Amino acid sequence: MNAPTILTDVSRRAFLQRSALFGVAGVAAPFVTSLGAIGEAAAATASDYKALVCIFLAGGNDHFNTLVPYDPTSHAKYASLRSALAFSREALAPTVLLPTADLGGRAYALAPAMAPLSPLFDAGRMAVAMNVGTLIQPTTKAQYQNRSVRLPPKLFSHNDQQSFFQASSPEGAGSGWGGRIGDLFQSGNGTSAVTCINASGNAVFLSGRNAIQYNVGTGGPVPLLRNATSLYGSSVAAQTLRQMMTDANPHMFGGEYARINKRAMDTQVQLANGLAGVPEANFPLFPDDNGLADQLRMVARMIAISGDLGTKRQVFFVSMGGFDLHDNLASNQPRLLGKLADAMRAFHDTTAALGVADKVTTFTGSDFGRTLPSNGNGCDHGWGSMHFVMGGAVKGKRLYGTAPLVGTNTTDDVGQGRLIPTMSVDQYASTLARWFGVSDGDMSTVLPNIGNYDKSSWGQGFV
Repeated sequence: MNAPTILTDVSRRAFLQRSALFGVAGVAAPFVTSLGAIGEAAAATASDYKALVCIFLAGGNDHFNTLVPYDPTSHAKYASLRSALAFSREALAPTVLLPTADLGGRAYALAPAMAPLSPLFDAGRMAVAMNVGTLIQPTTKAQYQNRSVRLPPKLFSHNDQQSFFQASSPEGAGSGWGGRIGDLFQSGNGTSAVTCINASGNAVFLSGRNAIQYNVGTGGPVPLLRNATSLYGSSVAAQTLRQMMTDANPHMFGGEYARINKRAMDTQVQLANGLAGVPEANFPLFPDDNGLADQLRMVARMIAISGDLGTKRQVFFVSMGGFDLHDNLASNQPRLLGKLADAMRAFHDTTAALGVADKVTTFTGSDFGRTLPSNGNGCDHGWGSMHFVMGGAVKGKRLYGTAPLVGTNTTDDVGQGRLIPTMSVDQYASTLARWFGVSDGDMSTVLPNIGNYDKSSWGQGFV
């Protein structure tokens, strides 16, 4: 039996005209390459539409058990320091990555739970960014030890490193680089309020200096007053309250309050009406019992109505927590990574079915990596980490950046395998920003520390 079709507004109209239903390819395929209404689905977004989707893994994901050293020499060092936490080479064999570029004898494998993403890597739809982390300027071990360069404040602190990753500033930052990208593009969107969309609550990443992040739940926009049509049993009272909240006001504070309320109510109605035409049932690839998948399904639905909203550039934020695994890493991280892989795979295949896979780039972020040695049942806060970049525009089947030495107290770490990042968040972000359309002239506005890096390193080449 055919699954429900993933339809945008344009393809819905074509569907009504044809009275035909097309099936969606299942997730067993490497990636969805065709759909009956694919041409019409692609037409629902402007030809120059682009979206960035940040998946933030809160708590500090353990990268050593996400992208695992596989060549015999590196794996032996990894296994000796990880004790019972280490994957065997036999367990990793099905998910070994075979990149197009030679790594000088080094080899890596995905964690077994991430097997759904292997076909995307093999098909060139996913890349790995090696040893990414928070930096203010390029830093060596000697400079770190001598404190001869500026370092991100409060290294290894969750709140500050989450903030520095998302905003280039410690906790208390007023804007993030996703929101600052939104600042540059919101005027070109027909509905500017939906330039920066957060499906997981609130994050500094999407706060701009002018752009305001718009929060949606997994079921749609959150309405003011819960869309109540009566107040204390009176419809007149409810209508009067809404009018009081939105009527023009000559006072500066009152006028701004009314303007914000009106924008919120109008946008909620606009989105609710648009999303009603692309119900969850039309997005069948997303797994059940997976909070991240629920968020990404909402992102996919928002992308599907982007043409109706007149949006050409959108930045999205989703997240999942639970990665601060000082304990029970061996049992809990595979479960989390399995949900991450299932959600990412479903989202990629959905964008492919919508015909916009090359216009949507998804990337991961996290507070920091973790220590290489086990503390017995888990591992502690680290620094540099690895991240995934996924989408049709990604130059995949590659590992970008510098592969760090495996061990403790090497030239690449500051002790306990805490990696000194060799790709700063600014370099990682600038690559994504360039693809999105940010000019080099505007890059320092988006990423205030990018000027500390040679301009040739702003783009790392993965997209």
